[in-house]
Amino acid sequence: MPELTAAARFARCLDHVLLYEGGYADHPRDPGGATNMGITRKTLARWRRVSPWWKLPRAEVKALGRTEAARIYDAAYWQRVHGAELPAGLDLALFDYAVNSGPARAITALQAQLKVRADGWIGPLTLGALKARIAAAGVSGIIVALCDGRLGFLQRLATFAVFGRGWNRRVAAIRAAALAMAGDLPSTTRTTEMNLLSGYKTYIVAAIMLLIGLAGLLGVDVPSFENHAPASLVMEALAFIFLRRGLKTDISNG
Repeated sequence: MPELTAAARFARCLDHVLLYEGGYADHPRDPGGATNMGITRKTLARWRRVSPWWKLPRAEVKALGRTEAARIYDAAYWQRVHGAELPAGLDLALFDYAVNSGPARAITALQAQLKVRADGWIGPLTLGALKARIAAAGVSGIIVALCDGRLGFLQRLATFAVFGRGWNRRVAAIRAAALAMAGDLPSTTRTTEMNLLSGYKTYIVAAIMLLIGLAGLLGVDVPSFENHAPASLVMEALAFIFLRRGLKTDISNG
């Protein structure tokens, strides 16, 4: 299989990120406030040079298009973590971590794994240490350790009680996708991930989420599902279905 270009790798990783960021939401317990495709009102205001940020109307966040969102992700997150210089799989794991918890935190977590100065910036020393680590032990261990550390951080947050289940699913899915991209997914890991997403129960839960999400988007008054926005429910349901199908195909071909 030919190696992907840097632009194609960014597009592939962004597709995974947007499965979990979803559409517009303004959850009262979310410190980011009004958010669309993972882009907060403050981030969009900074991007558009609106100061102070609260002068940007929420309607502008709601109207944000994917093309502009992709440019923001590229400039503020992908380039910040040097995604194009990372090996396949680790690019997704670090990129999604940066989007979810901030680039500085994601980078310092990687630097801690590499035992280099954790300053939150990727430069020659970090890239050199990464290259040496991969040459000695491969990339899969870094991906697993990074995802484990990320989940540990999320579990310590006060908002984990509200958003924890979604975060757990997201990190598990990103871990599986990143390892598959790296071409370094051990059979035991494949079995574990499939056990988590196995059987028809996965499809039933995903179908329920999809129906509730679609009903909410159509304005039907339905009970909330773990405080998720309707658009987010639809995206997560589709992610479950396609992730499970992708993992089954991967296992069959392995």
